[in-house]
Parts: sequence; structure tokens; C-alpha cells
Amino acid sequence: MPGGFFHMWYTDFPMKNLEERMAKKNELLESYAVPHEGTLGRVYEEDPDETRTPFRQDANRVQYSDEYLRLKGKTQVFVGGRSDHYRTRLTHTGEVASVSRNIAATLGLNEDLAECIALAHDLGHPPFGHSGEEALNDWMKTHSLSFEHNQQSLRIVEFLSSQSPLFKGLNLNREVLHGLMKHRTPHDHPEDTTLELPSMEALAVNLADEIAYTSHDIDDGLREGLFTISQLMDIPLIQKCHTPGKKLGSSITNTLVMDLYAETENQIGKQNIVTLDDVYANSDQPVRFSPDIKEKLGVLRSFLYKNMYFHPSVVEQVEAGKTTVLKLCEYLKNNPSEEILKLQKESDCTLVEAVKDYVSGMTDHYATEMAERLGLLS
Repeated sequence: MPGGFFHMWYTDFPMKNLEERMAKKNELLESYAVPHEGTLGRVYEEDPDETRTPFRQDANRVQYSDEYLRLKGKTQVFVGGRSDHYRTRLTHTGEVASVSRNIAATLGLNEDLAECIALAHDLGHPPFGHSGEEALNDWMKTHSLSFEHNQQSLRIVEFLSSQSPLFKGLNLNREVLHGLMKHRTPHDHPEDTTLELPSMEALAVNLADEIAYTSHDIDDGLREGLFTISQLMDIPLIQKCHTPGKKLGSSITNTLVMDLYAETENQIGKQNIVTLDDVYANSDQPVRFSPDIKEKLGVLRSFLYKNMYFHPSVVEQVEAGKTTVLKLCEYLKNNPSEEILKLQKESDCTLVEAVKDYVSGMTDHYATEMAERLGLLS
């Protein structure tokens, strides 16, 4: 039989073209969501993909980038090697992407856009977590510059990562770029570089990030023995969501997302948000937690800072990482490798910026191995 089984199957079930599929997907979106074809376009014009929505294509570009793959070797809270079961920067990113999609689906927003922003939001994180970021920022300040991982994430997708010889960066849609510009959580202090306000999808990712790290940091802290359930039960948010027999992190996630849904619905009506233009014109961010949950989250965050992030055993590890980053930066500035000089030339930047780009892209293991090989840690 000519064509065999595949020919019969394809004839009976013809593939719908992308425009038809996007039209169907757009019917599920609220009027203030970003449509699946996008509205702002890419910096460099490209022919559309035959089967993937623009934001699905963007998500794939992020996932297949070297910078994304290296997140598996970067610290979230606990430096790698202690256990296979603690979160890394990569597993954290996966959890943020999952929570972001779920929030977007429930609120009638663009799931592909939300997921893409989530997948890219931590690309700029250096080795050794926030201590590595602090070290890089301290070093950059000695050269009248600064480092902030959200800005570095944007720099990666715009300039440093490679997608095509025809343009720099990944050439993502502008909605994704704006989402990275505006990404912020209580851990972050990005400088505003644009007047554009974030989409509902970008706002959802901000809170998905906070939900994910709050929930999994509780789980990791309990696993490490830094605190106990009994200690946590003194915290109002834990009292509200703790369910015997259910993993605490899951209970926290459920409590936070349900509160977010209710308060966001309230704000959409209160702020009279009907169209996407209403979102972009409104500086009073509608995707949010209720005042009660926001206050309870602040109490829990204070507990985690005291009992986890600044616990002596955690501080000892991250301080060692901070020293490694500082010594590598100084050494490589005075002894730039061919890779750094090539990076400087291709990025058309200063040597200091090229060193920053190079060191911030390292995994924990690679940074430690290089520092030891160069005799910087003896």
C-alpha cells in the first residue's frame, strides 16, 4: 500500500496549521492576556515557525541554551555535593516554570509566555547563589560598575547566548524581554531600564518565583535539620496551611496560589482591567497576594533569613564561594584568557565586563576547580 500506515493516518487526521491552532488557543485567553502570536515582535524579524507558537519557540531556545544547562551546577541555597535531593538553580527554575504555567492557566493568561519568562529568569545567576552575586557586585563596584542577576539574565538572552550567526542573543519576543526587565522578588533589586510595564504573565512569574522558593526552601531546611516543624508552627502562615500527612511545601504552595487567585480576581475588577492596554497602562500591579498573606509571608521570610539563609553552616559554605568568585575575578582581570578576550571582542565591552560575564557563567564546580588549579585558594 503506497505510503503505508502513516499515509492513512495523516490523510484521516490532517495536521491543523499554526494559525488555526493559535486562534483556538486565543479563545481560552482572557481579554487582558498576551495573545499567542504576541503583539510586540522580535528585535530581529524572522520567518514564523511552522508548528510552534512564538513563545513556545522562545521557551525552547532558552531550554537548549548553554546557560540554561549550566544552571544544574549552580547553588540555590545549599552548595552542591551535600545531597542529591537539595534544589539547584535548575530544579528551582523548573518549579517556577511549573507554578507559572498553572497560575497562567487558571487566570486565563498565556501559559507559553509565562513559562518562557520563568525558564529565563535565573539565567544570569552566578555560582554559589546570592553570595556569588554579592561577590560579583562588590568586585564590580571597585570598577564603578555593578552586577545584578536579573540584568545579567537579560544580557544573556539579548547578547551573550547564541541562536544564529545572523544576530546576537536568542532574539526572543519583546514580551519575554520586558518580563525579564521587570522580574523582581524580595530577594532582588533590579534597576528599572524601561518605562514599559509588565504583562499579567510577567507579574504571575514574579509571584510564582516567590511561591516556589518559599515552599522548597522550607522542605530543604527541614531535610537539612536547620529547623523543625515545631519551630515552624509558631509562624502564622504555617499555622494557616499546615495539614498533617501532607508535605509542608505543597501545603504552602496551595495556600499561596489560592490566595493569589482570589486577590488577583479582586484587583482585576477593582482596577477595571479589561484589555492588554489596561495592563500596560496600570502601574498598580494587579497580580498579587492579599494584604493578610503578604504580611504572613514577611514573618515566614524573616524566620528563613535567621534560621536558614544566615545559619552558620550555610554561611560558611557561601562565604567560601564568595572568596572563590572574588579571587577569580581579580586574577582573570590581570591575566585574561583567550576565551575572555574573545568574549570581550564579540560583546564589544570592557575587560571588566567580559570577566564578569565569564565568571558569572561558571558552575560552582568549575569555579572551584579553576581557582584550585590556579592556586588561588591555598
